[in-house]
Amino acid sequence: MLEARFKLDQEDRVVSFSLEGHAGTAIKGENIICAAASAIAQTVIGSLQDIAQIDPEYQAEDGLICCQVSYDSEDREQLIQIASLMGSVRIGCMQLEASYGSHYIKCIDER
Repeated sequence: MLEARFKLDQEDRVVSFSLEGHAGTAIKGENIICAAASAIAQTVIGSLQDIAQIDPEYQAEDGLICCQVSYDSEDREQLIQIASLMGSVRIGCMQLEASYGSHYIKCIDER
């Protein structure tokens, strides 16, 4: 199973996410759920760098993608971009869970 964990701050903003494991729906390299979750996460990491102009802490390797950001900028537009991008990983993974089932991908919020 692919486990998607999201740490939320007091304002319900995603401060970090980790996607760990494999969905187990197909052989390695042909798993559409893992591929979709990986694409969502990697796109957000790239968008944080290119759009929000920040350098998030992240790790990407087989079976694990994680990312952490801080909301310490004084630039309101940048804060909105960071919160929106980080929130989109959560939304995308929740949509995968709703479509394919929690026995393949499980989303967990932590406060």
